[in-house]
Amino acid sequence: MDNMTLIVLLLILMGVAYQLGLTRSRAVASNTTGRMNSRPGYYGWLVALWCGLPALLVFVLWTLLEPAVIRSVVFSQLPPEMSNLSSQQVGNLMQRLGDIASGYGVSGEPAPYEVAAAETLARLRGIGELAKIAVMASLALAGLFIARGRIRPQLRARNHVEKVINAGLLLCSGVAILTTVGIVFSMFGEAMRFFSFVNPLDFFFGLNWNPRFSSTGHSSYGDFGLLPLLWGTLMISIIALLVAVPVGLMTAIYMSEYAPSWLRSFAKPVIEVLAGIPTIVYGVFALMVVGPFFSNLGDLVGIQIRSTSALTAGFVMGVMIIPFVSSLSDDIISQVPQSLRDGSLGMGATKSETIRQVVLPAALPGIVGAFLLAASRAIGETMIVVLAAGNSPVLHANPFEAVSTVTVTIVNQLTGDTDFASPQSLVAFALGLTLFVITLGLNVVALYIVRKYREQYD
Repeated sequence: MDNMTLIVLLLILMGVAYQLGLTRSRAVASNTTGRMNSRPGYYGWLVALWCGLPALLVFVLWTLLEPAVIRSVVFSQLPPEMSNLSSQQVGNLMQRLGDIASGYGVSGEPAPYEVAAAETLARLRGIGELAKIAVMASLALAGLFIARGRIRPQLRARNHVEKVINAGLLLCSGVAILTTVGIVFSMFGEAMRFFSFVNPLDFFFGLNWNPRFSSTGHSSYGDFGLLPLLWGTLMISIIALLVAVPVGLMTAIYMSEYAPSWLRSFAKPVIEVLAGIPTIVYGVFALMVVGPFFSNLGDLVGIQIRSTSALTAGFVMGVMIIPFVSSLSDDIISQVPQSLRDGSLGMGATKSETIRQVVLPAALPGIVGAFLLAASRAIGETMIVVLAAGNSPVLHANPFEAVSTVTVTIVNQLTGDTDFASPQSLVAFALGLTLFVITLGLNVVALYIVRKYREQYD
């Protein structure tokens, strides 16, 4: 029985336990003169949790610990010279023994010790599967009958259920936080390995990007200057914000202050559809439509504009993040109390004056936060710049020429058959950590501005 089937059966048993607890609580309520402490549904959930949680805990622990225990027993029967295998060799050997045990074809004739180890592996897996099912079933049924028998009018079922829910919410929050911490530490460790090859000052303040894929000698590592990539990222992001901020803000003002309700209910979802379009579609659109359009437009006015350039990537990226600016700004402007508008209009101000001098200043902290969040979204974009920016890691200020960004370089350094112990590949982790710090800084600044300067209205 596979793990998914086991989980489905456990969920079915929890559903049965819920119904039994619900029925039992109603029967107890009908046979007592006092009131039940909690509603019947809470007693049903309490029985279901007693039924499912212990068995689920055993399932998780068993799944995590069983492979190590089985591997230890199997390797105890192998020849002594097999004790010095590397972790990769151990994994390959366990895969081979698993194939032999399951009857799949393997290369070469299995050695006698491999056949014996495979038989032990199959026997241990079978015993472990039956034992896991038996322990889970015993705990589930025991929890069901114990919890069902404890149902009394004085039992605070709601309190117990809410404690379990709070623990589950705390666990989910911890998983999200620990995942972020794990990503940061994994990048930090690999970035430190990269800095053992390349001086951090040469990386952060270098003006040339020209890694050479060679592994002999320090001088053959090439140049790993971050500034051309960082400037290309900032140039494209600035162009994107020059497109998205005016259009998004004007759209938000019109939608919240001028548009009739029927138009708002239709136009706002249509605008937000832009945020759901895959970025690869934007990249192809930039490469096939926007880039040639800008190139032809430049020819008409006598300016040389490359089809793949910072302008092309920045313009399309700006179109992509318009919904981020407009939706956030619209929500923030809509939260400004109507009494402020009425007071301004009552003092003789026009509608446009009210928007400029009352509504926008009141909503400004939130709008600035929306701009910074959109900027962090633009800085971390990958597919549009991969297809439309041109991938030229040269430090220049011409938006009509090709540039390269941090995200494009990460893709390039990790694409293909690479050696992850070389600085040419490890640099991707240093770039990723730098990008993470930049976007984190923008998000922190946005939250600080919103919290410090926001207005609280009654």
